[in-house]
Amino acid sequence: MICNKNQLLPQEGKKPIVYDVFFEETKTPKPIVIFCHGYKGFKDWGAWNLVAEKFAVSGLFFIKFNFSHNGGTPQQPVDFPDLEAFAQNNYSKEKDDLQRILDFITLSEKYNAEIDTNDITVIGHSRGGGIVLLKAEESDLISKVVTWAGVSDYKVRFQEGSESFKAWKETGRTFVENGRTKQQMPHDWQFYEDFKHNEHRLTISRAVKALDKPLLLIHGSEDPTVLPEEAAQLHRWNKNSDLVIIEGADHVFNARHPWSKKKLPENLQYVVATTIEFVKK
Repeated sequence: MICNKNQLLPQEGKKPIVYDVFFEETKTPKPIVIFCHGYKGFKDWGAWNLVAEKFAVSGLFFIKFNFSHNGGTPQQPVDFPDLEAFAQNNYSKEKDDLQRILDFITLSEKYNAEIDTNDITVIGHSRGGGIVLLKAEESDLISKVVTWAGVSDYKVRFQEGSESFKAWKETGRTFVENGRTKQQMPHDWQFYEDFKHNEHRLTISRAVKALDKPLLLIHGSEDPTVLPEEAAQLHRWNKNSDLVIIEGADHVFNARHPWSKKKLPENLQYVVATTIEFVKK
């Protein structure tokens, strides 16, 4: 298996994107799968490398990447050494980052012999689920869409009108604690301003209702972070979608970070197998 880790995708005037590719070298075109991590996530979180290997050995070309402002750096792509970048992140930047990956894989000649650029599936976990839904609705490059514990609404997460929201507006910066690293992770007010300025194109319900591509929604029944009702809502907005609720699965399908085992947790194995079957249909 070819595993090219921590490759850099630079662009003038923008932060570079760090990405990985996994595939079996066969000199035959393969469907492409692009994976987008979630909030306070990164491409090497938990069992994502094992996930990538599973896709590759099944005959797919798998790409995962860090959003440019996720808080990682090219030198340290795991965790969050650059909290100032994290503070400047927003949904528009994440959508643009996914477009940069799409442009790279469809326009570059680097992997020409191994990829079928007419067969691209995007997968988004959690907040990344919203990003792939929005991008898939507007991009002809994307063939299929998958959400893993994906969100259905960005606006509601700002908790407009709450005391914490008012304090954020007054101070220009708010903090969210990372339960694992205990870092106080900052969000600058620009995050909300960008959303309001681009609210129409960042409204997930609009995109899902208009989406005319195969859509697979996978969610855990015991997800405390993004409730299963959000997957049900996405399914109601797009009746042509496939909804899979995994009994007993949590927000990360029972994986953890770090993940030192050689095997995926049973629930995540099922997620991967179900997704691979969907991609190959």
